[in-house]
Amino acid sequence: MIESFFPPQRTLMGPGPSDVSPRVLAAMARPTIGHLDPEFIRMMDEVKQLLQYALKTKNALTMPVSAPGSAGMEACFVNLVEPGDKVIVCQNGVFGGRMAENVRRFGGEVIPVDDAWGQPVSLEKVEAAFKTNPNVKALAFVHAETSTGVRSDAQALAKLAQDHDALSIVDAVTSLGGIELDMDGWGIDALYSGTQKCLSGPPGISPVSFSERAVAAVKARTTQVPSWFLDTNLVMGYWGAGAKRAYHHTAPVNALYALHESLVVLQHEGLEQAWSRHQHFHQALKQGLEAMGLTLLVDPEYRLPQLNTVQIPEGVDEARVRKHLLQHYSLEIGAGLGTLAGKVWRIGLMGHACNGKNVLLCLAALENALIAEGVALQRGAAIAAATAVLAG
Repeated sequence: MIESFFPPQRTLMGPGPSDVSPRVLAAMARPTIGHLDPEFIRMMDEVKQLLQYALKTKNALTMPVSAPGSAGMEACFVNLVEPGDKVIVCQNGVFGGRMAENVRRFGGEVIPVDDAWGQPVSLEKVEAAFKTNPNVKALAFVHAETSTGVRSDAQALAKLAQDHDALSIVDAVTSLGGIELDMDGWGIDALYSGTQKCLSGPPGISPVSFSERAVAAVKARTTQVPSWFLDTNLVMGYWGAGAKRAYHHTAPVNALYALHESLVVLQHEGLEQAWSRHQHFHQALKQGLEAMGLTLLVDPEYRLPQLNTVQIPEGVDEARVRKHLLQHYSLEIGAGLGTLAGKVWRIGLMGHACNGKNVLLCLAALENALIAEGVALQRGAAIAAATAVLAG
């Protein structure tokens, strides 16, 4: 007979999900009420306001999609791309490739702009793509590429789209809550994110936001949005302003309690303070890793503080190291993806998991695992280097 499932207690320092705080977990355990209950609708309005705060936007069409970040991505493309539309898609990692696949599936024409994994999107290449391809409808790019740990210049890319009368579609799954993000200030038109990274909520919800320009583009479609569930014209009848809501789907009530709580935590800390915290503990981790002789893949100028991509020393069995950390320390870090598979580890410092205790745990555990692999390093040097930053 199958018994109840009790997961082990892990420290999640991979590319996501991140550790969910006890406060957010407790919020999920509150009593379930109806998704059209007046009190739930009041909370929905607060979730919308909190998302607008976190994204730095006043967009009326700002809401959580009742599905993971991949559905948020699809919500943007299924509403904004029609057959024959030209879309410049920037690919410098796994998730740019998924954007391109969405464009193709909805009948659009992909104009690829490719950059090496670990490098940011080239502004010059994007400019050239606009000049050689008239009537581009949208520019799509990943702000914080989870597969590589690189940050692209979202502000400059959105400006390029505006200059060429194109929409911008931005993947902010890993950036939201971890680094600066200013949707209105940068002129971003459509954005999707996730709850399981720097917001430290449980997976399964995807915040999205559309500018007035993006909403106008949806309304100007000559074809029906091919997804009923993700059609913003329909779902905004449920997530629109005011107490009168049209039934669209049964919302994941308790998961939205968790999102509400995680956004309250972020608001109480403050956006700038959260960004600074991620940068501070990243510096401690970086100093410790370098004291062990390890090298980060991404140049400092474009490096994400919340997702650290570490090159694997020659001769080290990367999977065995990850297994060692999981078995002996209940610590999870991530493997490389795509062209970086077997070449890097991805160490996350996201949201609730971004703290000094986790930095020191990760460094101590990784040091012991590398010594077990036969790597010659000075025991204790990593902890000393990180502690110097933490004490500063």
